[in-house]
Amino acid sequence: MSDDTLPNLPDQKELEKEIGDYLSRKYGSQVKIISTGLFPSTKPDGEKKTKVKKEPVLAFHFDLKPEDLVAYLDEYVVKQDEAKAVLSTKICTHFNRIRHDQERGGRASAGQIKSNVLLVGPTGVGKTYLIKLIAKRIGVPFVKGDATKFSETGYVGGDVEDLVRDLVREADDSIEKAQCGIIYVDEIDKIAASPHRIGIDVSRTGVQRAFLKPMEETEVELKVPHDPISQIQAMEHYRATGKREKRVVNTRNILFIMSGAFTGLEETVSKRIQRRSIGFEQHIASPVLDYHVLKQVKAQDLIEYGFESEFVGRLPVVAVLDELTEDDHFQILMNPNSSVVVAKKQDFAAYGIKLQFEEAALRAVAKKAVKERTGARGLVSVMEHTLLHYEMKLPSSEIRHLVVTSEMVDSPLIHLTLLLENKEIQEQHVSRYEELNKEELERLKIFIAEKHTYSFTSHGLPLSEKRLNLIASQCQQEIMDPWEACRECIKLINHIKQYAEAASDEYNILISFNDAAIDLILDRHPLNFEAVDRICDEILSAFEYGLRLIGQKSDTGVVEITEEGVANPVQFINKKVNAIFKIDD
Repeated sequence: MSDDTLPNLPDQKELEKEIGDYLSRKYGSQVKIISTGLFPSTKPDGEKKTKVKKEPVLAFHFDLKPEDLVAYLDEYVVKQDEAKAVLSTKICTHFNRIRHDQERGGRASAGQIKSNVLLVGPTGVGKTYLIKLIAKRIGVPFVKGDATKFSETGYVGGDVEDLVRDLVREADDSIEKAQCGIIYVDEIDKIAASPHRIGIDVSRTGVQRAFLKPMEETEVELKVPHDPISQIQAMEHYRATGKREKRVVNTRNILFIMSGAFTGLEETVSKRIQRRSIGFEQHIASPVLDYHVLKQVKAQDLIEYGFESEFVGRLPVVAVLDELTEDDHFQILMNPNSSVVVAKKQDFAAYGIKLQFEEAALRAVAKKAVKERTGARGLVSVMEHTLLHYEMKLPSSEIRHLVVTSEMVDSPLIHLTLLLENKEIQEQHVSRYEELNKEELERLKIFIAEKHTYSFTSHGLPLSEKRLNLIASQCQQEIMDPWEACRECIKLINHIKQYAEAASDEYNILISFNDAAIDLILDRHPLNFEAVDRICDEILSAFEYGLRLIGQKSDTGVVEITEEGVANPVQFINKKVNAIFKIDD
């Protein structure tokens, strides 16, 4: 039969409709046809289908440079310059390579080696804090695990591959995003093999072996027998589609960062670098041990410490963190981003109590904390010991201002009793609080100007004095992170500009807010998107009739809204209309 004699076949949808109508007429409206597949193509064999080339979908956009990440970490972390430089460089390079590969269509270089990182340092020096800050800044999924909670697959205990599955949950069930995440494992030194143990050690050497494949490249299946959630998801997918789904995560681009205190490792390093030969194969080691010798740690030291060579080989980047001195502890407390001080201010603010610290008090806290030899954790301990009874007693009193002095750090209970019983002392706390508040505001302005001017200029925005005061005041009043406050301010400024663009489209006139007008809008309270929208709505509502009149003129140009337009919109628009139409007052 030639092509000319072929019947004019209907397409799939038409055929479904005809069959469905027939069945409905014969058996009633409750009988319908449901398509479960596709009909063969009616196009001639010689005709080719046009293929649309899809652009690669990037799991995330990353263009951060190492120095930018170092500058961000400097805002929060005192000291640890070497560790910040190593982490920032290797992490930025890792994620920029992922972006570069994705832009090339997902092609990865043959033999690519991941820059997994090992952090070595005593407790409380900021290892976990550094990684959390980095994950927050670059915006990738992040999970933290404890090496002591895992055992080799097949034994009782957690499976190291569960960390990969947790990463998918942190990525809102997006495998693509999870495959560009960070897995951080703390207390890795606890899985070093014991030199005195005989036989298999599933909680140490076995765990090291279990980490080998995920740290390099493997595929981890999401559905596992011991995870009821994944089982339910698999059943729901099968019921909906009739197909079994195998969801796997490739760990090629997942960055692993391990950390530990490695107590005793300095002895191993010292023996290697300080020993000298005497006679035939005799060695004398220097008895002097210095924690700084860890800066010279090598793979052979870690192997001697109890790690398998394959495990050490998958951690090519090693960063050693320094111990914190008393001055370092003090600088941590003086930092505007100090989580210790900010946390206590927020604790008291929950009861409506305003809290400030004298500089001498922070120095006294640092002096006590360094003696505990637990790093920054000692600051939290000393701070809690100092203020616990104040936190218990003051909410039930009428006292709403508290200034912590060095005397209170030394004898907290004695000074609490005096504060509760003496009105004059309470008044002194109020006046002293106001003085310290002004000093803190100036420090915040200097800090923001030094650290965040670039954040504004990179967005084409000036960081004016008024804007600087606004951000510093917001940080102080809302006990807010300066970095977050600056980001919020930039978002609000751009939001106001976008509002003007939308109004321009509506009235067919080019409308803009100048910087002074924007600052005046931001100066209203509360400072949030809802308040900004409300103010802009009020302004444009007052402008509506005037803008429609102005829109009738073809040579109007730009309607720039000034401070007067925000403060007195009716007067401003009337002047504008009069000037354009040359109407005498």
